[in-house]
Amino acid sequence: MLGKKRKLGKKLHDLKVGDTYTASKTVEDRDLLMYLGLSDDANPLYIQHDYASQTPFKRPVVPTVMLVGMVTSLVSMHLPGPGSHIQRQELEFDKPVYHYAEVKFTLEISGIDEAKHEVEVLVHGYDEEGAEVVKGTLTVVPPYEPESMNARSLENFY
Repeated sequence: MLGKKRKLGKKLHDLKVGDTYTASKTVEDRDLLMYLGLSDDANPLYIQHDYASQTPFKRPVVPTVMLVGMVTSLVSMHLPGPGSHIQRQELEFDKPVYHYAEVKFTLEISGIDEAKHEVEVLVHGYDEEGAEVVKGTLTVVPPYEPESMNARSLENFY
């Protein structure tokens, strides 16, 4: 990644209310194990089938923070894209997501505040059965237009 030029995402002037991005993500064992290893989170509801079977969930669930990570990745990589920064988030998780589930996420630009250089992004995520498993809003700062290197490098010649 270092040294490799990457294109920035959509700038504020490139975005409009109604812009959307949709993608599906599947929760794999590898993802769960990496999360549990990095976070040192040993919640039995996430990994122990015998415990989870005795709860109303009936089987292990995906940590909600992993779903948040999937959402933030979509913002960072797609809408608005690289260079974006999430300032606020309000997400609800009304239904659990289970291991190996596929979640279809949709991001939609619902508001633009040019004075604050912010956009509001609606988030919806649905499982394979069409049940909404995550919903909410994000306040995102889209990438800024970088200053021209030529303008600064040639300032001694004006």
